[in-house]
Amino acid sequence: MEAYISALMGLAGVAVGGLASFATAWMTHRSQVREKHREVEVAKREKLFSDFIAEATRLYGDALSHQKDDVSDLVLLYALVAHMRLISSRPVVDAAELAMERIVETYLTPNRSLSEMRDLALSGAMNFLQDFGEACRAELAAGYAASSARQFH
Repeated sequence: MEAYISALMGLAGVAVGGLASFATAWMTHRSQVREKHREVEVAKREKLFSDFIAEATRLYGDALSHQKDDVSDLVLLYALVAHMRLISSRPVVDAAELAMERIVETYLTPNRSLSEMRDLALSGAMNFLQDFGEACRAELAAGYAASSARQFH
């Protein structure tokens, strides 16, 4: 009878060890998949923010030297902001909309001379994407912090 009990205890130990090994492997895999998903999401946001910065900068440069009533050049910028509305926080969207308004206002002003552009640059008035950059940095940092906190829980 003791031989049966010893054998059953041995089998129970093997079963518990196998179950613990399976649970550990499953949790590790789940954590890795979650981290990979987070990395993809962060990369997607970084690309979107980068595309917005590139297009906004191009349009702002054009707006300084061209006065227009046509908004067709702004279509891509509006599309980028619409995409941000889907995946970004309110501060990022608000900052993007503010930058877009600044570009539209600049298009509506008379063309600037080279010396006026230099004065704008020296005064810091051309740094119209500063709030947007800070909002993006905060959102990306919050994403990293949330991911790190989840890893330790």
